[in-house]
Amino acid sequence: MNTTQPTVLEKLRRYHFELKHLLVLFVVLLICFLLISFAHKNFLQNLLLTTQDWYQRESAEQMANLTATSLELLVETTQANELNSPAEAQKIVQAFNIILSQQKLQQNIESICILIEKDGNIYTIDDGKALYQFFVQHRLPTRQNKPEYRHAVELYEGGLKKAIQQTEHTYSVSEKQQSFHVFVPFVPRGEFVGTIYVKNTPDFSFISNQIMTQYDRVAFLFVALVVIGLLAMFWVSSSTVQERDAAQQMLFKERERYLTEKINREKEALFTRRIYHTHHKAEKVMGFIKEDLRNLHPGNIDEVKYRVTRYANFVARVIYDMKWFDPPLQTIRNPAYRTNINEVIEFLVNHLFQRTSDGAHYRFNLRLDPNLPPVPINEFVVWEIMEPLIQNCIEHANAADLHVSVTTRYDVHRNQGFVEISDNGQGIAGELLEEVAPGMKRIFQEHVTTKPEVHGSGYGCYIAYEICQRRCGWRLDVENLPEGGCRYVICIPNLVGTSTSVQVPPMNDKTV
Repeated sequence: MNTTQPTVLEKLRRYHFELKHLLVLFVVLLICFLLISFAHKNFLQNLLLTTQDWYQRESAEQMANLTATSLELLVETTQANELNSPAEAQKIVQAFNIILSQQKLQQNIESICILIEKDGNIYTIDDGKALYQFFVQHRLPTRQNKPEYRHAVELYEGGLKKAIQQTEHTYSVSEKQQSFHVFVPFVPRGEFVGTIYVKNTPDFSFISNQIMTQYDRVAFLFVALVVIGLLAMFWVSSSTVQERDAAQQMLFKERERYLTEKINREKEALFTRRIYHTHHKAEKVMGFIKEDLRNLHPGNIDEVKYRVTRYANFVARVIYDMKWFDPPLQTIRNPAYRTNINEVIEFLVNHLFQRTSDGAHYRFNLRLDPNLPPVPINEFVVWEIMEPLIQNCIEHANAADLHVSVTTRYDVHRNQGFVEISDNGQGIAGELLEEVAPGMKRIFQEHVTTKPEVHGSGYGCYIAYEICQRRCGWRLDVENLPEGGCRYVICIPNLVGTSTSVQVPPMNDKTV
């Protein structure tokens, strides 16, 4: 026993990928990559902002600490030397100005001053002369504070003063994530006298912009490469799929051509078998015509003329049906036809079944309703329906004293006509009465017969059912009778009555 496992390639071949599947895969991959790129860009931007904020704060505090240290050293040196000459005083003032002005020359420094608290008042000093007067000459500035440092004084008095005095640590306050207000304790010779205020607005956006620009370029290049690769894959796949579809289309056309030829051959074979099934009836009718012509004499000329004409019309209909598989509908159903079903049944019984050599083995009981309206169906189409059903009752009854009953009746209230053909034989086998489709029993299928394998058998009930149901719009059913035998029932709907009299004439009850 072969237990070879299928390979991965064989498993993949089981799945049928269309061009739309590849297109969906292409779109999904592209959207996923764009989302990942967008998310990564946001993460990188947040990292740069966090790093920039930390670096800006650190650089601002270091710069303020350096300024405070320089001023403390200069103040301590000046007090120790006690220089009083104008020239030396000018040098000291110039040194103070240099320290303060150099910080302002920095690109990110907006303002710098010293906040000094004296007698409960806060003074702002931002030039060397005022600073020299305060620390060397011990004179207070002429102006308590300047308007441009009002916000710094408010921040200092708002809670930073106490914290700076107690801890002597550097504090910074960020504003709008760009500006930093840095307060450094000013402690010359170890004595806390105030704080140095520096407003620093460092700008590192050019670095962030360069990084993001480079990232965008790399991302664009990567996306372009991925898109080109996917487009190449898409082109190769679409070409492969197109070739496969073209091959499948050719295969479908070839299979369609094969099926068309097969159906045509089957139709021709079926048509041939049906013609074979009916040709022997035409041969029998031709034999009746020859017999009538041989027995023709002046006394029966009208009767023979009537029979021969009906026989010839039936043969003509058989020849007409040989022209095509499905004859035109107007040759079957037409308002111009006014066929009397009772007359057709009487002619079949009297001039067809009673003229055969087996006519002495069975008897007919005809109960025909004269109120049954004519039907708009060709007379010989009605003949093709009735004749196989009566013939089936005769051939399959297997009864020594066979009685075949044919009854017609008209239901005025429902406007329906009924034709019942029954016998007193052995009935129909139960398996043939099983429904194979809604309203269709197995006996009405093609090739279904209880005869031994005989060429051309199994078509009588099938032809009658096909003509009834699909060409005439009638309903045909069959059942076994409780007392024995079977009964065929033909329902003819939508009849137009010819008599509306309340007094209905009695049925014609004949035994032949």
